[in-house]
Amino acid sequence: MMQQAVLKFLLLFSVLVVSACSSFDDEDELGPAELIDFKEEMEFDRLWSQSVGDGQGKLYNRLRPAHDGKMIVVASADGEVEAFNLKDGDSLWDVDVDAEVSGAISIVGDAVFIGTLTGDVIALNKKNGKQLWKVNVQAEVLAAPAGDGQLVFVQTLDDQLLALNAQTGARVWSYRNTMPVLTLRGTSTPLYMRGVVAAGFANGKVVAFNAENGSVLWDARIAASTGNSEIERIVDIDGDLLLEDGTLYAVSYQGAITAIDPASGSRKWSREASSYVSMGYGFNNVYVANQEGSIIAFANNGQGVRWEQSVLARRQLTGPATLSNFVIVGDFEGYLHAFSQLDGHLVAREKVDSDGLRSRLIVHNDVLYVYSNDGTLAAYRLVKKSKGFFSS
Repeated sequence: MMQQAVLKFLLLFSVLVVSACSSFDDEDELGPAELIDFKEEMEFDRLWSQSVGDGQGKLYNRLRPAHDGKMIVVASADGEVEAFNLKDGDSLWDVDVDAEVSGAISIVGDAVFIGTLTGDVIALNKKNGKQLWKVNVQAEVLAAPAGDGQLVFVQTLDDQLLALNAQTGARVWSYRNTMPVLTLRGTSTPLYMRGVVAAGFANGKVVAFNAENGSVLWDARIAASTGNSEIERIVDIDGDLLLEDGTLYAVSYQGAITAIDPASGSRKWSREASSYVSMGYGFNNVYVANQEGSIIAFANNGQGVRWEQSVLARRQLTGPATLSNFVIVGDFEGYLHAFSQLDGHLVAREKVDSDGLRSRLIVHNDVLYVYSNDGTLAAYRLVKKSKGFFSS
């Protein structure tokens, strides 16, 4: 399984390089865009920070924290799991699960769920971190489990979706998708919606299931494989599905962003796009950070692109998060960047650490929570700059 994970990582790296090379002329420089000077209108105010284990580790993990409104829980790749007070960052408990963690954390009911490189799903007591149960699902778990307190839904790297009993870990039902020859090393998190669970798969489809028994309710194609090579035919849905204002959104690599009716699976609209990270939402826009490093604001009514910002080209962006009037992304050098949701102009920048940012950003009660590649968990507010100056 370790060998499979490494191969997936190498494939992701090669795909990103090929994509970048195909997007620019030979005389163009293919390195990451240099950071531009700009007039800071806002600034990131760090409220607190903590350090957890070895962070994302050596593989292309995108471990992200989970919160329940009072506490935030984060895991490092080397197995350290720690819970903090969401408001002040005080440690509540920490445990070592003695495993290589690969799957993002989730909090469902009274339990914390994580996935491992060797295919274990581990349930911990939310109050003290004590292990409740551990089951093996035979494949690496990259995505955060989802659930309703009774069932936990787990998607594995081999494109299988499983429903587990939340109290015991016993398997209730499973669904296996036929995987393409090549895929990226990533999996979107299943989305639970009042008796329905939806999941995005490596063949470019979103499938909705009856949460209780696993029967398929509908499937919707987000992207179709095209091209002459297997790399060109990759259409993974690796970014998390997004449910906002009664519409389900999905984006695929080398495919499209699509708005779906969650009740029927019918397509409302679709636009060409390519991304392997999660989307953001605000100001009636759906925000996508595409594979080339542009941030694109798609109108939620399907009427096209409201704005596009490309100053962070080839900087390997995180998925966008929205905070107040701003949309925020992180990059491979560890910087946070804030843009106006209105027109996309740059308003603030902050360096979290030098090892980079890859994990999905979290926003709660106007506070941004960031988990860096080196294991720094930090909380920020965006505040108005008292004196504007130019930043480089």
